[in-house]
Amino acid sequence: MLTKDLIGLIAASTGKSKKDVEHLLSTFNAVIRENLMAGKTVQLQGLGALETKTRSERLIVHPKTGERTVSPSKTQVVFKPVATIKEALKNS
Repeated sequence: MLTKDLIGLIAASTGKSKKDVEHLLSTFNAVIRENLMAGKTVQLQGLGALETKTRSERLIVHPKTGERTVSPSKTQVVFKPVATIKEALKNS
């Protein structure tokens, strides 16, 4: 689903204008981004949690040449869905 589709669906179901919904979503994204950058976990009720994890450096071997290189450590965003969503996906 594209962002414009999401905005249209939310606007239709709430009766708000698309412009208001777009502003709300951009503010929502900014707040989530700020909290993740600060190292905080963001809980989305009924959906799951967004958090940052640091992936340690690791050895990578190129499959064709066998060349070994070290991939540096990096921070990435991880999403952990709630149990009800996990179950629903398993049963679908």
